Parts: sequence; structure tokens; C-alpha cells
Amino acid sequence: MRDSSVLITISDVIEYLFCPRFIYFIYCLDIPQHEEKRFKVLKGRDVHEIRRLTNTSYLRKKLGCISKERNVFVASKENHIKGIVDEVLFLEDGTAAPLEYKFAEYKDKVYMTYKYQLYLQALMISENYDVEVNRAYICYTRSNNMVKSIKIEPEDVDEAIKIAKKTIDIIEKGVYPKATKYKSKCIDCCYRNICV
Repeated sequence: MRDSSVLITISDVIEYLFCPRFIYFIYCLDIPQHEEKRFKVLKGRDVHEIRRLTNTSYLRKKLGCISKERNVFVASKENHIKGIVDEVLFLEDGTAAPLEYKFAEYKDKVYMTYKYQLYLQALMISENYDVEVNRAYICYTRSNNMVKSIKIEPEDVDEAIKIAKKTIDIIEKGVYPKATKYKSKCIDCCYRNICV
């Protein structure tokens, strides 16, 4: 990528996708978003904690899983990204795949933010384990634990890296970015009172 001391998380990239100004407020102005006060964030953390403590040896054999690791820290030094994967599945065809649990209902499509999270996880699993990653999975806990498969293409990963670079650019340069073009997001934004 380039020389930089900035190391971002996958969550930072997701927040950039929500609105680039999120990154500016958090990193350039040091104004916390207080996500610990948001119901879905708290509930999502509960879901992850329950998953961490229960049924630890369960393998998803329908997915061809032969082993797994849970709550795995992964990083890409070259791309300045880090994150934690709920589960890294090692599959019978010799590939691996990230699996994420979401406190969400499946509504006939996988949101782009989820896809980019999985693209970056796939990149880092591939780099950290030196294994091919060509698919990923999401488990929707509010839809009876429905699991959806996502195909991972190299161009998807490249696009996710580009977004990570844009996220780092805001932090490094401190330039006030354009807000999201989707104004409906502003209604639920914790920075709506200071965003002009």
C-alpha cells in the first residue's frame, strides 16, 4: 500500500461506508460516537459473547467445514487493516472462509457493509494463513440462524482495499470529506447535530 503509521479496523471501513464523515469526527476531531449506548451494538455484542461461550466444538458440516478457529485476530500489514473474525472455517476442499454472526434479520439481500467486512476478512485470512479464500458466510441470528454464502472475487477484495485507503487518507490528511449521499442515514447518525 504505502508507508503509514495508521492502522485501521474493519469497523472503521464499515463506518466509512456508512458516511466518510464518521471517520473525520472520530479520528480528526476525536469525538467518540458512544456506540456503547446503541441497542443493536449492545445486543450484537451479547450475541457474540453467547456464541463464544456455547457449542464451541460444533462444526458446520453442511458447509464442508472440517475445523474452525473462533474469535481470530487477523491483520494485513501491507494494507494497514486489522480485525477479529467470529469464526475462520477450514473447508474440506483446502480453502478457508470467514463466518460472521449478525444480530439481524435476513431481508432478501446481503448489505454491502457486510460484504465489505467479509471481503477484508477474506483478504486477511488468506494472508495470515496462506490459504485460498473464495467464499464467506453470514449467520443471521434473528432469522433462525439462517446462513448465507457470499462469493469472494479478487475484484471485490481490491475494491475493499481501495475503500480502506480512502479511510486512511481522511485520518492522515484531516480533510473534511463529503457526507454520504444517502440522507436517510443522517436521521440515525450520532453526529447529525454537528455535521454541516
